[in-house]
Amino acid sequence: MNRKLYFLILTLVLSGTSLAAGAADRKGFSLEILVNSTPRCEYRGRGRVYIEAVRGREYTLRIHNPLPRRVAVALSVDGLNTIDAKRTSARKASKWVLGPYETITIPGWQISGQMARKFYFTGEKGSYGAMLGQTDNLGVISAVFYAEKTPPPCTRSWTLSGGVEAGARRDRTSKKREASRRRQPSPKACESASGKGLDNDYAATGIGGKTYNPVRKIKLELEGRPRAVVTIRYEFRPQLVKLGLIPKPAPHPNPFCRRERATGFQAAWCPDPYKR
Repeated sequence: MNRKLYFLILTLVLSGTSLAAGAADRKGFSLEILVNSTPRCEYRGRGRVYIEAVRGREYTLRIHNPLPRRVAVALSVDGLNTIDAKRTSARKASKWVLGPYETITIPGWQISGQMARKFYFTGEKGSYGAMLGQTDNLGVISAVFYAEKTPPPCTRSWTLSGGVEAGARRDRTSKKREASRRRQPSPKACESASGKGLDNDYAATGIGGKTYNPVRKIKLELEGRPRAVVTIRYEFRPQLVKLGLIPKPAPHPNPFCRRERATGFQAAWCPDPYKR
């Protein structure tokens, strides 16, 4: 596809370039889930990569581009695009743009050109997907990486490419999104309408407090096929135990059996618990 596409580029929120190689790494392209800036331990099983969700904890997503050219990344949480919350194909999705060899951290759902709302682990009924009535894909995070078709001749020249046109498009899109938000029912109404069949024993992602995350739109031409697809499933610990990915905790001894083994006497003095 040779048509021009519009994407978002993260301008300020950057992380270090050193990444620990994990199971959710494809040819150097990587997706990590961080809690308190620390990547979650990954478990492989059933042909998937899993991490343990911690109820109520905020998390961020770190993605890495190993190429000497820009890439655009379609990034979804619970099946919803992290930029506009739409459910589309990866090719058609709005994308995050990473420079050559760049690593960026996405803190949450992008709600404007300046602000995002933080990701956090919650039950299905309290998820952002439940608020929007989109609950078919809870518990999955996916990143699809597309390389730029033709790298720019100068690493600085692309920063203003299509700037005026992209800005105008952003303004029109913002008005449409604002009108769409006004038409949406309240979160409580959404929960009552879409909460049937949902279970808070299973993990999903909520939409939390605001955080400053400035972005702007640019246009790129991308290769027709993605360079890598990285998908991570997340569950609370009891569900990972059920899947056989985490060992079952050791059972607590039965107090009744312990008491049945009790005896009356033993030849010894009374121990002094205060003696040092």
